[in-house]
Amino acid sequence: MPALRPDAPFLHPDCEITNSRFGVWCEVGRGARVLNSEFGDYAYCDRYADIANTTVGRFANIAAFTRIGPSDHPMAQPAQHHFLYRSSYYWPDAEDDAEFFARRAARRCVLGPDCWVGHGAIIKPEVTLGAGAVVAAGAVVTQDVAPFMIVAGVPARPLRARFAPSIIERLMALAWWDWSHEKLRATLDDFRHLPIEAFLERHGG
Repeated sequence: MPALRPDAPFLHPDCEITNSRFGVWCEVGRGARVLNSEFGDYAYCDRYADIANTTVGRFANIAAFTRIGPSDHPMAQPAQHHFLYRSSYYWPDAEDDAEFFARRAARRCVLGPDCWVGHGAIIKPEVTLGAGAVVAAGAVVTQDVAPFMIVAGVPARPLRARFAPSIIERLMALAWWDWSHEKLRATLDDFRHLPIEAFLERHGG
């Protein structure tokens, strides 16, 4: 695979991108669908991810076959079928329900920086994942997830924090995800090799 670029996202074959924006060094996996969403710098999704109405934070890691921001059907009406809102598919004289689609688009998911959404996980609309959070494979997330928390299950429940509260506080203050591309390169060996406390001591967190 060629190196990622700062001037355009790397789109693998068969992607479907609609009304979405991408920061620098982004990648979209084969067959992924991205709708009404924004990817922060360095964020990526793997194969066949389906992402709608989502603000994806910098360095977010989205695994294959995930579903983020899945839309709901209108359960309060007599019918749930999409002939209610995609009416033009069925009758040439009927318009689609623009108000319904606007309500869908307004129900935003927010993925914090450096979060990790595992294989096949589902993140429901209007859920926020904190910085560094981890969603286990196959989980269904229906509530907000705190920074650096690991959640799993259906529905997802907290398992444990990745670090002690004092470390989390220092990481949030350090906010390495806002560093420049040059600083990230200069500190790459420290990211790879230093234990978390030593990393924070060296870099002022």
